[in-house]
Amino acid sequence: MSMIRDLRAAVRPSLRKDGSAYSSYDTTRDPTAASAVVDCAVYRDGRRAACDDTLTPHEAMLQVRRDGGFAWIGLHEPTEAEFAGIAAEFGLHPLAVEDAVHAHQRPKLERYDDTLFTVFKTIHYVEHAELTATSEIVETGEVMCFTGRDFFITVRHGGHGSLRALRRRLQEEPELLAKGPSAVLHTIADHVVDGYLAVADAMQDDIDDVETEVFSAPGKGTSRGVDAGRIYQLKREVLEFKRAVSPLLRPMLLLSERPMRLVDPDIQKYFRDVADHLARVQEQVVGFDELLNSILQANLAQAAVAQNEDMRKITSWAAIIAVPTAVCGVYGMNFDHMPELHWRFGYPMVLGLIGVACYAIHRTLKRNGWL
Repeated sequence: MSMIRDLRAAVRPSLRKDGSAYSSYDTTRDPTAASAVVDCAVYRDGRRAACDDTLTPHEAMLQVRRDGGFAWIGLHEPTEAEFAGIAAEFGLHPLAVEDAVHAHQRPKLERYDDTLFTVFKTIHYVEHAELTATSEIVETGEVMCFTGRDFFITVRHGGHGSLRALRRRLQEEPELLAKGPSAVLHTIADHVVDGYLAVADAMQDDIDDVETEVFSAPGKGTSRGVDAGRIYQLKREVLEFKRAVSPLLRPMLLLSERPMRLVDPDIQKYFRDVADHLARVQEQVVGFDELLNSILQANLAQAAVAQNEDMRKITSWAAIIAVPTAVCGVYGMNFDHMPELHWRFGYPMVLGLIGVACYAIHRTLKRNGWL
């Protein structure tokens, strides 16, 4: 809350050309303000107007106020001090700023005055030679987007999901970039969802491998069933994937269906395609979760069946061994008068009786499938 009070105190309104408020906070006074900035540029008529790599957010907004266009500023994991000046410069709402700095937010779309605040969860598939109970399958990051009439700010968290290549690709489409900040918002949304599709395809291969291993007939001498820890690990990763996908569906539907002043009507049509792709990914993720539940139940059932078979074998051999144990137990008694005790053929007769009885029991159990 102290951060919110400091931000409110730092914002001193001035006026844009159209009469709306700008902050007069000068980021050039704060040497830490630009340390988290990875790129800052002004775009006018769909083309990058300022190619100076040392351009500061304050200088970018001065150019926008003077010549028009919009500023696109990219930051990576800024601290409160690093982001405070930029937040004051662009009049960002303190609640949105706090979310952007501290991260770990669920995907959402919020409107603060004349700014849209959007949170995306980025997903990166981690390549692995073999799936184990401790394998990390997906890594998550976050991209927060502030969309205004003449500015677009991205705050990225995580070691992957760089937007440099996306920025270069978008700069090669000046007709689209000329639509303003909403075109950048759509491009980022489309980029994030395309990443979901790629991760879903890769996870499908992992699930197929586990499914094949669970339901394939084990060879002779091999252990039955699959390590349940591997299936649980897959379920955990799918759950993390689901947390990124499911909450984002409603924001994409709102952007595609509800008219918004900050979203160009031509760009709004493109959000429908993003929403369709996202719905497809959500169906896949839900299917993954249900399929893994079935695989886990099947694996546990196979383990239970294997235990039953082992117990039947143990019980069968115990029944066979019980015959000589009983006979030997009887003749181990120290009685003076016992049948066939002094008979010459008594010993081979007892051995033969034990052998015949054990053979008969073994054959019966074998015929019934217990051995």
